[in-house]
Amino acid sequence: MAHFAKLGVGNIVEQVIVVSNDIAITEQAGVDFINKLFNTRDVWKQTSYNNNIRKNFAGIGYSYDQSRDAFIPKKPFNSWILNETTCLWNAPVAYPTDGGKYTWNETNLNWEIKE
Repeated sequence: MAHFAKLGVGNIVEQVIVVSNDIAITEQAGVDFINKLFNTRDVWKQTSYNNNIRKNFAGIGYSYDQSRDAFIPKKPFNSWILNETTCLWNAPVAYPTDGGKYTWNETNLNWEIKE
């Protein structure tokens, strides 16, 4: 099955739908089918559960960055930095590897153990 993300204002994902591979033999064929089905001229971009295209599977609220040709999730904290390779957000401090469970403290810019 092929998945398509509907882009709204600011290239924010508003909806993700599934189209049969028999119909979406190309991305444009899938977009044309969807717009004919809904009688619209919306902007749709194909996305992939396997992250084969556009870096990440699109989710509602993600943004589509045309220059990177990637879906990017909403930035979780102001201090986090976009990884240009994965187009995912990374904390400025690496997650601890001791097997514990932690949450990010934006005020202190560190990981705190969950209790």
